[in-house]
Amino acid sequence: MGRVGTALRELRGAQKSAKGVSLYSRFVNRPVGRYLAAGSYALGLTPNQVTLISAALSFAAVALVAVAAPSWGLGLAVWAALALGFAFDSADGQLARLRGGGSAAGEWLDHVVDCAKLTALHTCVLIAFYRFPEAYGIGGGGTGSDGWLLVPLGFQLAAVVTYFGGLLTEKLKPKPAPGSPAEAPSTLRAVALLPVDYGVFCLVFLLLGGGSLFAYAYAAFGAVAALFLAAFLTKWFRELSAVRR
Repeated sequence: MGRVGTALRELRGAQKSAKGVSLYSRFVNRPVGRYLAAGSYALGLTPNQVTLISAALSFAAVALVAVAAPSWGLGLAVWAALALGFAFDSADGQLARLRGGGSAAGEWLDHVVDCAKLTALHTCVLIAFYRFPEAYGIGGGGTGSDGWLLVPLGFQLAAVVTYFGGLLTEKLKPKPAPGSPAEAPSTLRAVALLPVDYGVFCLVFLLLGGGSLFAYAYAAFGAVAALFLAAFLTKWFRELSAVRR
């Protein structure tokens, strides 16, 4: 317990900036990740091992969506595994900072797992819609249910482009001068980002037993993701246009 307490104290002073982070990530996911990072440190785990734990939880959850008939119990299990996997995704970076800094290979692994997770999640929803259309209240086959298969495809496109575009923008933008004060986070922006926060989105899987309730809630999140993608692309392009090479 002593090592956990020491790790928690050190982690409180080694947090990433809250700028551009939603309220969920700031006040739920990162704090939970901090406890997981401290516990992992006490157990002697490496950041890469924590990343793989996150991957195992996330991929187990999305596989359940594809292979099991939807139910309230399944929804609770899927949400819990996805949320815990997301918290471990925060813990790996915090553990790396606690251990003195991460590696290029560790950052690469983290990003590859995140991209694979996003792709697999929406692919498995597509498979679920195809296998259990009546359980999701989207028809028993034919044109009606086939049209619903386009929803996870569109959502997947928006999610992956947003993820890649955000990463690339951060790489291309000039870094602030060393020692410059961090920009204060905006509460309004943190609230506005809640609909596209991965942790908030995971809550929709609690509705897996609700038939069409899940399908329409998932589609609503997809529509919001598409709108935010358009706003993000416009913002990022303008920011990068002002950068002198």
